[in-house]
Formats: sequence, structure tokens, C-alpha cells
Amino acid sequence: MAEAASDLASRWKRLGGAIIDSLISMGIMTPIMLVTGVFERISKGQPMTMREQVTFAIIGWGIFLILNGYLLSKRGQTIGKVVVKTKIVDVKGSIPNFGKLLIYRYLILGIVAQIPFVGGLVCLANALFIFGKERRCIHDYLAGTWVVNA
Repeated sequence: MAEAASDLASRWKRLGGAIIDSLISMGIMTPIMLVTGVFERISKGQPMTMREQVTFAIIGWGIFLILNGYLLSKRGQTIGKVVVKTKIVDVKGSIPNFGKLLIYRYLILGIVAQIPFVGGLVCLANALFIFGKERRCIHDYLAGTWVVNA
């Protein structure tokens, strides 16, 4: 196991951080979807248009970067990771390169997640990888990262 893996965060801490980050995102995106009428249409079973999906993906990424960009680049943390006291490190135990972190840890699976059916399966597999010995998800392997206690 790599040096960075010496103080792996527990699966529960990782889940807690992900839930906090998701709740923050939902707390911001839901009002935007309500104001634009998208939420009402979705609740009636009408799908989002491709344009709306792309627009909300861009808005979501922008919000993610505004909220977490500085923390990720300087501390290897999102707000959720700060709360549960974990951080992302590379195999040397250092804060990963910000560009690499965004592309390999977030963007690739974020794009794959948008593919009907396949995206859902990949996201499920990504989450289930946490039960491996190294407690790493697919996005950790792609980015060469570990989540450790801060």
C-alpha cells in the first residue's frame, strides 16, 4: 500500500462528506430549478431538455468550483471533507494537482454519469469500489488519489 494510505478515512466518514456536499448542492440547485420551472415539469414526469441538462450541468459545475475550488486546490478538501475531517491526497501524501483532480476525479465520471443506463451503472460501481481493501472508488484510481483523515 502507498505511503498516503497509512491513515485512510473510514467509509462512514467518506459517506458523510459526500452527503454533506450533496445536501449543499441540492440546497442551491433546488431553488434555481424551482424558479426556472424545471422542478415543476420534472415532478409532472416531463424530462429536462438537452439544453436544460447542459445548462444545469454547467451551473452545477460553477457552483461546485465556487464552493470548493479554493479548498480543493489548497487543502485537498471540499466543504463536506472539512466537516468530517478528511482530505484528498496523492500517492506521496501531498495535495493533488488541481487540474488533474478536477478532470480525473470529478469531470470524467460526471460526464459518464449523464449517459442513460450506463451512467447509473458506472456510478453504482464507483460507489461500491469503496468496499475494497484500499477503500478507494473508481474516481480515486483514475486520479491516483486517496482519502485520508485530516
